[in-house]
Amino acid sequence: MNKYLQLFRPVVLLMGIVFLIAAAFIAAGSNIDDYLNDLLIAVPVVLAFVIGGNSVNDYVDRDVDKVAHPERPIPSGRMSADTALYIGMAALAFSIILSFLLPNYVSTAIVIAACIFIIVYELLLKQRGFIGNITIGVLTGMVFLLGGAVVGNVESCYAIAAMIILISLGREIGLDIKDMDGDAGRTTLPMKIGRRNAAALAAVFFAVSILVSIYPMVRGSAGSLYSIIIIADVLIALTAYSAFKNLDKFQTLVIVSMFVTAIAFVFGAV
Repeated sequence: MNKYLQLFRPVVLLMGIVFLIAAAFIAAGSNIDDYLNDLLIAVPVVLAFVIGGNSVNDYVDRDVDKVAHPERPIPSGRMSADTALYIGMAALAFSIILSFLLPNYVSTAIVIAACIFIIVYELLLKQRGFIGNITIGVLTGMVFLLGGAVVGNVESCYAIAAMIILISLGREIGLDIKDMDGDAGRTTLPMKIGRRNAAALAAVFFAVSILVSIYPMVRGSAGSLYSIIIIADVLIALTAYSAFKNLDKFQTLVIVSMFVTAIAFVFGAV
């Protein structure tokens, strides 16, 4: 893979775009056409943020990745650490600058907060285990809040943002379990409480996310097509199981479950 594409993480870029547009549709429904110009600004804002965050991540993790991810551009010698850092900081700055063209102050504030969070995470919180996991979970959920804010209805995205935050928390714990052997210099949650206890906690977050998925049905705010959330809930349950049994499938399952969750909320808004 091209070193820049590998640095930027195409799957994460795609997730950012899909999640943003899904949130906007959930919030605006059939009126989403009225916000196309705003979304044309919001999409590159999210892309720049993801590129910036992943680039800074690879710079900070350059030593850890020699063991955990030797195929990445920096440890493989295809890119210098300084280049990744410059790309990351420039992309985050561009994301903030572009965010001032978004339609309201709430949208801009979400972007600025996200950029601050990612820098604080990389410099301070990543090495502190669970608080770092929480930060990444919140950052993932903030994409949905941004999508809602862009169309002026952030409240309608609270439920899916909460669900995605919980799934992301479980995902981060699972990835820390998988990377235990290469996480020298970090004190991750699995290192503190052990693999099995960490997997159990991840499963708790996945289970709570399933409970959150019921909320739109109880409230009566989702259409009948929202029933496909059952598929997402099954995938989330399988993800929780894989945290104990098969971490090779864990990452794929959690990403697919996020996508299906987003699709269910979109269908529920039809």
